[in-house]
Amino acid sequence: MAKILIIDDERSIRNTLREILEYEQYQVDDIDNGLDALALITKHDYDLILCDIKMNKMDGMEVLTEGLKIHPDLPFVMISGHGTVETAIEASKKGAYDFITKPPDLNRLLLTVRNALERKNLVKETKVLKRKASRTREILGSSPAIQKIKDTIERVAPTDARVLITGANGSGKELVARWLHEKSKRSDSVLIEVNCAAIPSELIESELFGHEKGSFTSAIKQRIGKFEQANGGTLFLDEIGDMSLSAQAKVLRALQENKVTRVGGEKEIDVDVRVIAATNKDLQKEIEAGNFRMDLFHRLSVILIHVPQLTERKEDIPLIAQSFCTEICNDYGMPIKEITKQAMEALKTMEWSGNIRELRNMIERLIILSDKVITDKDVTSFANPNSMTSLAAITKSNHTSNFDRFANFQEYKDFVECDFIKYKLEKNNWNVSKTADAIDIQRSHLYSKIEKFGLKREE
Repeated sequence: MAKILIIDDERSIRNTLREILEYEQYQVDDIDNGLDALALITKHDYDLILCDIKMNKMDGMEVLTEGLKIHPDLPFVMISGHGTVETAIEASKKGAYDFITKPPDLNRLLLTVRNALERKNLVKETKVLKRKASRTREILGSSPAIQKIKDTIERVAPTDARVLITGANGSGKELVARWLHEKSKRSDSVLIEVNCAAIPSELIESELFGHEKGSFTSAIKQRIGKFEQANGGTLFLDEIGDMSLSAQAKVLRALQENKVTRVGGEKEIDVDVRVIAATNKDLQKEIEAGNFRMDLFHRLSVILIHVPQLTERKEDIPLIAQSFCTEICNDYGMPIKEITKQAMEALKTMEWSGNIRELRNMIERLIILSDKVITDKDVTSFANPNSMTSLAAITKSNHTSNFDRFANFQEYKDFVECDFIKYKLEKNNWNVSKTADAIDIQRSHLYSKIEKFGLKREE
């Protein structure tokens, strides 16, 4: 429910506006002067301000200027009984969303309120999306292993040398690949990512090299493959150890000749692509087992970068946890929560089978379920979603505010279901088929749940 503040020194105007807006299901506060209004704006998170211009103690234009200093994106609708074009222009220049004359027309007022609230939501969503789209998260840590990775990136990135990144699931291999691209001469071009483990073996060749119309039953139109899409840029082949042998042979040829041929096609297409690959498997063992080509391994591993597990660099956990806490709180639009020293120590003692990805999920869970300060007790109670004691802690704890955020039982069920599915997907490296089997539901049903909850793979 949107929250609106009315600022006007005429009680009759305030009462009329309040009655209209409350009838439309808005939450309304009102005040008769600008000084007290600024105190309310500072204290509360309003979605819209309706402000008179001619008032005692402080002029409405001053309230507009000072209010926007407190909340730059807060929409102000100015109201005046002495409206002129000059006044409206001045209000607009100072940042007002709109200007309405007294007595306000009911339809005009409600339309302006709805449009202003929609604009505020769009501005907020745009800022979040831009922040997510533009940022490449820093590689955090000062441990010797991380410093070695940073030094290697600085040396290798400006070249076109192929890089093979190894490490456990969730350790940050994709982040290393992104920085190799960001610091390369190809950074102005695209970075195309392919998760080889998430694509069925019968479709991987079409995904990488494209296909011609009619080349197989479902090929109803021509498709451009990832190699062509990445032309002039970087192609990141994640979990390449899961690629089929037939696709490996074609990738090897593409690396040798810088040419690809679409499935069902005959024409060779020149490509200029830098390939970065990553795997959580021991490729030497995969070669011995006959699952991976030795010649492809040597083509990919001009430079080898190993990303250590989080348990091998626990001294980096406080820095990473605080960074995630700040980022997640900003994304949620809430004050940044404090993580106590004891809580940090508790995080350092835990086992991190999911590495950085698991740590981020745990910090997000702690932010949602804890109070203003995250304590070591919170870590013990809420960090492990598989623990029955964790569930009991949520149910029996005195943190009743945890449940206040749910309007009804269905919202709570959706929250728990979303958290469970997200954890299982992360645990199975976003392999949907494997996750569906693990939690015993149809794959199509799992896809529906992923779409319903808006789940996306984290970097």
